[in-house]
Amino acid sequence: MATAVFMPKLSMTMETGTVIQWFKQEGDHVREGDVLLEVLTDKINIEVESYSTGTLLKIYYGHDQVVPVNHVIGYVGDAGEAVPDLPPSSESNIAKDSTEAQHEQKDQQVSHFAGPITQKIRATPVARRIARENGIELGAVIGSGPNGRVQKADIELAVAAQSKSASSLAPTTAKQTEAANRRVKLDGMRKVIAERMAASAYTAPHVTLTTEADMSRVVEVRSTLLPTIEKMTGARLSYTEIIVKAVASALARHSNVNVSLKEDVIEHHESVNIGLAVAVTNGLVVPVLKQADRKGLAELTVESKRLASLAREGRLLPDDMHGGTFTISNLGMYAIDTFTPIINQPESAILGVGRIHEKPVGVAGQIVLRPMMSLSLSFDHRVMDGAPAAAFLQEIKELLEEPYQLLA
Repeated sequence: MATAVFMPKLSMTMETGTVIQWFKQEGDHVREGDVLLEVLTDKINIEVESYSTGTLLKIYYGHDQVVPVNHVIGYVGDAGEAVPDLPPSSESNIAKDSTEAQHEQKDQQVSHFAGPITQKIRATPVARRIARENGIELGAVIGSGPNGRVQKADIELAVAAQSKSASSLAPTTAKQTEAANRRVKLDGMRKVIAERMAASAYTAPHVTLTTEADMSRVVEVRSTLLPTIEKMTGARLSYTEIIVKAVASALARHSNVNVSLKEDVIEHHESVNIGLAVAVTNGLVVPVLKQADRKGLAELTVESKRLASLAREGRLLPDDMHGGTFTISNLGMYAIDTFTPIINQPESAILGVGRIHEKPVGVAGQIVLRPMMSLSLSFDHRVMDGAPAAAFLQEIKELLEEPYQLLA
């Protein structure tokens, strides 16, 4: 009997998944553990593996189609075996979901992330996409990741080598042709980000407050603790972890900011979970530091470095991005002073962090140079007003200017 392939449910909040691509076509033989397709969930791509061996009999949904979780998207079975021409109805899908489907989907997830090593080529979704876009054969690339998994950096090296080779052989034609505009369809992660940012900007009335913090003491604290934390953990303490600690401490005391708006209900969160916006190849992901207010700088350093590394390699799990209650977006490394961040819904506020740079300020009647950093707090005016938002931002500023409070 043919086995159904379901759109997996990979997090508690996931309601739909978008088909990015199928790695097998109808009629192809597949083995248990072969990667069947790539699915976009909550801002991350997941490879869905086959949990049976046979022939891929049917594919119901193609590239860029959005499918509810637990719905049948294809069948694997014996060659020539009859399967429905159309996907089964929602009712039958839901019925399947009650027991068997969840079990099967769990198997799919587990096999993807922890399954036995087979002869198939292992590669991150980002690496697969870049390879596909540049015509690179994955099998010809030596993977530098765990168990030989092909990473983004491996493909980029292959692309660079291919470009160098092509340029040395191609005739000079630049003067003979006119440059054409490059057109890229809005899909995958870029499409999800576009939809979510537009929905947030159009539905939540944003108000942004800005201030500056004197980072002299933070610079001092980091310089003092850096060698100790590096010796303890092997990771280098950055300003980001100190900022996260200050924000988490302030959130723990401003419960009216640590909230989410879901339909017409304001949900007050018991946990302080800080999302850190991380730029990746094709967009932006927000891994979450859970219980950040209860962690010390050493633990925050290790955890933030781990999540940032997974994000850049395209290996974040759904749980790594689940449960955020507040987000920090730091563009200081790009020499940005001030910007207006858009709230990561359903959260109610987001903090934008600018660069630290010396500028003249007035101190006790004297003009002196101090390392200053801008802070931009965008908040949803439907759930909080200006005064409590300003009080929250003021506390962050004070904690950064007297960071030894964070070590108490």
